[in-house]
Amino acid sequence: MRELDSIAVVGAGRLGTALSAALRAAGLSVAGPLGRGPDVSGASLVLLCVPDGQIAAAAAAIPDAPLVGHCSGATTLEPLGDREAFSLHPLMTVPAGSPPGVFAGATAAVEGSSPHALAAAEALAEQLGMRPMRVAPEDRAAYHAAASIASNFLVTLEAAAERLAGTAGVDRAALAPLVRAAVDTWVDLGGERALTGPIVRGDEATVERQRAALLERTPELAPLFDALADATRALARTGVAA
Repeated sequence: MRELDSIAVVGAGRLGTALSAALRAAGLSVAGPLGRGPDVSGASLVLLCVPDGQIAAAAAAIPDAPLVGHCSGATTLEPLGDREAFSLHPLMTVPAGSPPGVFAGATAAVEGSSPHALAAAEALAEQLGMRPMRVAPEDRAAYHAAASIASNFLVTLEAAAERLAGTAGVDRAALAPLVRAAVDTWVDLGGERALTGPIVRGDEATVERQRAALLERTPELAPLFDALADATRALARTGVAA
């Protein structure tokens, strides 16, 4: 596709840096990651990897000629203005120092203001080894919230588990196989069938002992524990009903 002949990536954060490296590794001609006030002359496609609140200003600074896209998961095409535009959001966590192959196998949420723009977003995703999936504008916020729960909130939860485990002399490495197995089982079976532990067994006496230990050692985690216990009870009831 002609638009992929010359790509400019604007935004030198983790995502812009990783996308620039991955696109080069895929054999594409890439300028970037570029900083503020970038010179994108000669680019046929400009990919904005900037914070959501800066998309409109960054797009306004780009000439009308190139096809412009952003990488926000929660944002529609509206901030890109009245031009042919697209969005491409890798459904993947991208920590600093990610290798070029970090995107391979992931899904990419795409949208386009025209069939041509959508095709460009899909082609770009495929060049990175991702599976493009169209997400409608009215679904973007829900999609991105789900991504945050699946990724960001999971890390917060595991950090809480690590903190409590540390009071018993148990380190993060000991928890890791359990976490990986739980996630793999969820992928294979779904939440209702993957659930294990005292709540699904109806062993509330054990849950109370857990809560008492948590209150003694990490009381700041009590609201999180209570909310998750209630949510787990609800999930367990759903599984029984199914």
